[in-house]
Amino acid sequence: MKKYLVLTCLSLFSSVGWASMYLYQPIGSSIVLGGYGNRHALSTASGNPASSYLMANLEGFRVGFLGSLGISVEGGGVDGVNDKVDDLVDILEDDFVSTLDNFVTATAQVGQDEIDNGGTAQDAEDAMNAYIVANVDTTVDSLETSLDTASDSVADIADPIYAKFATTLQAPFTPIIYKTRRRNVFTLEGSASIVGRASILAGDIALSGLDDVRTATDYADLETKVDNLGDIETDTSAYIKRASDYRFSIGYSTMHSRTPTEAILIGGRLNFHRLALGQKLTVLTEEDDPSVSYGDFFISRDKISTGISLDLGALLVRRNFQLGMTLSNVNEPTFKYEEIGNCSGLTGADLTNCNAAVSFASSGDIDLNETYKMEAQMTIDAAIKSKDQHISLGGSYDVNPIKDPLGDEYQWSVVSLSFFSDYLLIEVFEQESDKT
Repeated sequence: MKKYLVLTCLSLFSSVGWASMYLYQPIGSSIVLGGYGNRHALSTASGNPASSYLMANLEGFRVGFLGSLGISVEGGGVDGVNDKVDDLVDILEDDFVSTLDNFVTATAQVGQDEIDNGGTAQDAEDAMNAYIVANVDTTVDSLETSLDTASDSVADIADPIYAKFATTLQAPFTPIIYKTRRRNVFTLEGSASIVGRASILAGDIALSGLDDVRTATDYADLETKVDNLGDIETDTSAYIKRASDYRFSIGYSTMHSRTPTEAILIGGRLNFHRLALGQKLTVLTEEDDPSVSYGDFFISRDKISTGISLDLGALLVRRNFQLGMTLSNVNEPTFKYEEIGNCSGLTGADLTNCNAAVSFASSGDIDLNETYKMEAQMTIDAAIKSKDQHISLGGSYDVNPIKDPLGDEYQWSVVSLSFFSDYLLIEVFEQESDKT
């Protein structure tokens, strides 16, 4: 997915636990380390399920401390938008308004020319009426062409513009990793996340009363119908989608086999999701306020859809090298959006917005009863590392792109060079104490 604005990730972390990865993007140390398992960063245990084995001690627990907070913002389609808006203004003001004014003026001039040439008032009226009948269709056709051009201009402005944000909060003290005496490793994780996307749906521009102008047969009738023209109408709308998820995960990893030079680790993870998926459409020209504000919409969880996803992973580990593969969302669970488009009982802005949603759905721009399929994805990871893994060159690559709950396609690839030092502040303090 092409990004035009900065992608920012903020992480609050402890020395032993960072952030668990979420559906849409890695956060914490994983944003730079990728999905390979590094025992110095617990966040990487949320990538390949088999990597939890690397994080655990010989026996016992390893836990995080403060849950991490991840924030990202992105947007696009703003290049040249000012010039496009200026072009639209020119169409609506110069082409459209001037066409009507020029036609009325030209009609009056025909009558004046008849008077100047010695004709009577009746001759002037007959000449104007004849001019109107001969030219009104051409004039209205020209206006409709201008409206069509304006509609195309609105679509050109609206289609690429979007803004998106996401935030993830990891549950405190997670992930929790426990290795049994028999070297079986269990992992517990929890997080809460929300992602929202705003875009513009372009509707056709129309002018109320324009068809009536076509039926004008005399000058007085023409003036009346031009004066009675309504406002420019369009269903162009702000379209917002959001997905919020409470996720709880249980993971397991173990050593499948081992030789003097290498080991094969395998693992799996069950993710329990409570997803709230919603969409909201607001006609931009509507003056009344809808009953549900944008803020209420983003934080609401009116429609909860539950599901379980399964992740599987394997790791080939050597002293200075490791290679892994992860299959995420193997079972591809499906979640339902809150349904929109039921306009019965609505009034005012809510009714206008609902009718617009039905119109956009009929043209295939949106789905009134949308579902989200959590697609399967394969990720490969590799790392070259020092013996203690304090220094490593690694990365990960999503083999296939998949769509997030808002319909945006993503595919991550990360290459990193990292350095970790265990308890650096404590080591410095001890060295200074020895000197004294």
